[in-house]
Amino acid sequence: MDDINNIISHTENWVKQVIVKYNICPFARQEVDRGSVRYTVAQGEIEELLVALIKECQYLEAHSDTETTLFIMPYSVPVFDDFLDLLDLANDLLFEQGFEGVYQLASFHPDYCFAGEAQNDPANYTNRSPYPTLHLIREASMEIALKNHPDPDAIPQRNIEFSRKKGAEFFANLLAGCITKG
Repeated sequence: MDDINNIISHTENWVKQVIVKYNICPFARQEVDRGSVRYTVAQGEIEELLVALIKECQYLEAHSDTETTLFIMPYSVPVFDDFLDLLDLANDLLFEQGFEGVYQLASFHPDYCFAGEAQNDPANYTNRSPYPTLHLIREASMEIALKNHPDPDAIPQRNIEFSRKKGAEFFANLLAGCITKG
């Protein structure tokens, strides 16, 4: 149980010290401040993770006060390409289970690398996290947030420019700090 608590603590540190502090996601602060972010740790083989992911969708359905879930998989998909395969399966499963249009998945991984980018490009840190993580986002809430943001299309470019200005070492140190603070 201590291990799970540490994993959650590390992930919370990452959200607060990277995502919120540097405004990587301009919508995160409100939910962190409201305490409406759920952190859950899942372990097992791919099939077990997918079952747990659908259970998490059902949890969100039953708990409207929980805005979003960070579904953390610390030991199951350490290889980034395997994580991408899981992401594809998870998206297919959301569709099959009737959750398409209800939830969307954002993906984070310690070795995240955008297609066509070098592994050492600092921009990859906008999606790097302490552990492989799927972020379950309520689509209806995201639509409202995007509609109320002055320029949602500028968010990714702003993050790329910011991360490249700060550099990979800056973000690597931030991530390492999130784990040591747990």
